[in-house]
Amino acid sequence: MLTKKVITNFNRMDNFIVSARKYRPETFTSVVGQSAITNTLKNAIQHNHLGHAYLFCGPRGVGKTTCARIFAKTINCNSISDDAEPCNTCESCTSFNESRAFNIHELDAASNNSVDDIRNLTEQVRIPPQVGKYSIYIIDEVHMLSAQAFNAFLKTLEEPPAHAVFILATTEKHKIIPTILSRCQIFDFNRIKVDDIVAYLEFISKEEGIEYEVDAYNIIALKADGAMRDALSIFDQIVSFSGKSIKYEDVIRNLNILDYDYYFRITEACLGAEVGETLMIFNEILENGFDEHNFLVGLSSHMRDLLVCQDPVTLQLLEVGAGIREKYQKQSQVTSQEWLYKALDILGVADVSYKASRNQRLHVELALIKLCNISGVSKKKALTSDELPAEETPPDKIQGDPAAGLKQSAEPDPPVQKNIDPPPLEVKPAPPAGQKETKAYPDSLPAQPRKKLPGTVPSIKDALNGVGRTGKEEEKDAGRKIRQVLSRAFTQDDLLEKWNEYADRIREDKPRMSSSLKHHLPSLGDALQIEVIFSNSSQIEEFNRDIKHDLVSYLEDTLQNTQFRIIPVVQEVEGNENLLYTSEEKYDHMIKKNPNLGKLKERFNLDFE
Repeated sequence: MLTKKVITNFNRMDNFIVSARKYRPETFTSVVGQSAITNTLKNAIQHNHLGHAYLFCGPRGVGKTTCARIFAKTINCNSISDDAEPCNTCESCTSFNESRAFNIHELDAASNNSVDDIRNLTEQVRIPPQVGKYSIYIIDEVHMLSAQAFNAFLKTLEEPPAHAVFILATTEKHKIIPTILSRCQIFDFNRIKVDDIVAYLEFISKEEGIEYEVDAYNIIALKADGAMRDALSIFDQIVSFSGKSIKYEDVIRNLNILDYDYYFRITEACLGAEVGETLMIFNEILENGFDEHNFLVGLSSHMRDLLVCQDPVTLQLLEVGAGIREKYQKQSQVTSQEWLYKALDILGVADVSYKASRNQRLHVELALIKLCNISGVSKKKALTSDELPAEETPPDKIQGDPAAGLKQSAEPDPPVQKNIDPPPLEVKPAPPAGQKETKAYPDSLPAQPRKKLPGTVPSIKDALNGVGRTGKEEEKDAGRKIRQVLSRAFTQDDLLEKWNEYADRIREDKPRMSSSLKHHLPSLGDALQIEVIFSNSSQIEEFNRDIKHDLVSYLEDTLQNTQFRIIPVVQEVEGNENLLYTSEEKYDHMIKKNPNLGKLKERFNLDFE
């Protein structure tokens, strides 16, 4: 036997209605974020310019079906208001609100997508409405109809009875055949803006008596991605979690969203070139259960938000709450645009190549290390030339703090000491045979900047700055510093065009390799892997030895991309088993047809070129 308390709880559960249904708009004015469409529909009603077929398309949860229902109720209303809104008091409006209207029909095309379903619909269209002027047929997810059903629906959609109005709704307009599109008035619904979603959540909170933080609703709006229905579903979930008080911390914990504070800390550490601190913050993020790729994408968005904060024209593109907006403006003041451009480029390249990496954590860590080395100096106070060891003194000048916006210091630079020529060395006789020569340097020789000896491995910092390279290496890699950050997208057609241009370029100097490139065309695959199919390994050896390095440099310059890889592959082509390439193969083939060539070679002592 149920107690009175249990029965009361059951009644409370029965009375609960999700916010997406409870606060569904009932008038055009209450529709959020679609003012252009609602104004067009209201003007059509006022001027009696009603079409017989409408197509509402757009993302999920933006109000397509809601507007279709409001439009159907309004055109059947017996006493429409001056601003083209339903009265909600007449018999037609009352029956619609109570879900017992016989002149408004809703059809789910996802489950009624056959020819028989459309045939039943066309037969039903012939029946005039019992109440009101029009019979409205709302077909949701119309792109799910089969091709045969579409064709069966064409004639009825083009010439329906005068009392019939069709309203089609879909999230994938590209799947609808053009003959259907040409018979409809098409309305494209937009994603709802973050500010509009936040304002609507605040309205619901006041109606329900819920305390809230605006930053928390801003996170919900960003998570909804322009869909009001998703935002209301998340709102109900957060209310179930935190009750009548919604806070920012509760939202990010419940939705498993990375807090903005992590991005601010990471950026501050990268500006200060603190590699250890940066990696420890990233490790803390991973320990909290967040994905590396999601962090990489979020950090890119953070850099983008810092960039838009620096220009008053683009400041309106920052979609965050007031409290977080102040943090963005404060950090953007100590970050230069040049640094942000380089950071966005590094993160963009890391994002593209993330899935191709086998050690994805290391891949993200290397990207963070590159961010720390953009400025090239530490965040700590720069030392003067007297405080630094002689071999560590920078050659030209000591840079300032990168976190200070990369601005020049107000203090004048310390004078640079001129190099002092060393005193002449004492000339000693040559050592005996078998003994290595040693050189003695005087103790009075002034300290000079330490130079990298040939054969030694430079440090990471020196490698990035080009220190420790010979003259030939610097000349060879003159453009490499620029190409390191090139990631312009290109297509298969672009690759073939530049490939043939290079083959024409080397035609005079290397006619054989030019012909080989013309014959073996590349194929662009996933992760920017360029596959070139050769007939045998000899061709690959000659390709790698003679032209691969020069070809790669040419493609990097012309395609403006340094992320691709050329992979030569040996594959036996069907029907070309006797394909000849080397001189020895050609000679063996010819001697089989004419054995006298062998005697001619031996008599005149001939050889291959």
